[in-house]
Amino acid sequence: MSHSITQPDTDSADLQVARNVLNTEAAGLLALAASLGGRFGQAIDRLASATGRVVVSGMGKSGHVGRKIAATLASTGAPALFVHPAEASHGDLGMIVAGDVVLALSNSGETAELADLVAHTRRFGLPLIAITAQPDSALARAADVALILPKAAEACPMGLAPTTSTTMQLALGDAIAVALLTRRGFTAADFRQFHPGGRLGARLRRVREVMHAGTEMPLASPDTPMATALVRMTEKRFGCLGVVDGNGVLCGIVTDGDLRRAMGPDLLSRRTGDIMTASPRTIGPDALAAEALHAMNASERPVTTLFVVDPAGRPLGILHVHDLLRAGLA
Repeated sequence: MSHSITQPDTDSADLQVARNVLNTEAAGLLALAASLGGRFGQAIDRLASATGRVVVSGMGKSGHVGRKIAATLASTGAPALFVHPAEASHGDLGMIVAGDVVLALSNSGETAELADLVAHTRRFGLPLIAITAQPDSALARAADVALILPKAAEACPMGLAPTTSTTMQLALGDAIAVALLTRRGFTAADFRQFHPGGRLGARLRRVREVMHAGTEMPLASPDTPMATALVRMTEKRFGCLGVVDGNGVLCGIVTDGDLRRAMGPDLLSRRTGDIMTASPRTIGPDALAAEALHAMNASERPVTTLFVVDPAGRPLGILHVHDLLRAGLA
């Protein structure tokens, strides 16, 4: 006789714990957003006027968050590095020089390992920005600008493991980075300089970098016989043909779909201007590759190719969705 073992219904309990954690941390973030005031602007003033780097430091979990903040700042145009507070006391203070701004993280504001670093900033007159939950702490009192985290419950049921507090630190670091890049007018082109690799780098590539130009473009005039046009389409292998007028302006496109619609015994004797689709979708050479992908999919009838044109509408190149795939975008 077999006996079935009932599996405890842990899924619902686990999901409830997870939701409680996320709701608790979300409440902390909302409280943080509501608490920001003039001191945040003062912190951005200090960071924006720095002639050196942003030196981020913190111990334990705050240190892990600090590393991420430093990486985000560096990738958005603000030279930054993380200095471990304990290592700072053993020689790494020499990395922090005139022109630098120090951003120190400590939830309690009483982290002993930060003492030497704080003293270094006071001795050499370096701006010190603190992120802490304790406005009366040693770190907050020493700082030029103290960004105070609001009181919020940790998501840990014992209230001990840093959860909500580190989430607020991380989010505040993101807010600082985005406010700073916005004030500096940091653009997508600037962003790409620091993100040349991977899919993000591909999305930030310019159309001119991936398009086919010159003799690679399949082009014909409106009077070109379709017999000639079909040969040209086959040779270029883009599945389309650009139609240019006497001024070299793109006035239409012939696609595989146009050929199917015009199929008949007289097709080869007709002219490209008779069956072309007028005013095709185009894009400029300085548009981002990501914009090209969006343009290809921007309607109920996606396209696989785009002609790249200058401001006057003259073709400079052609871009196929396969080019975006090879670039790692699509």
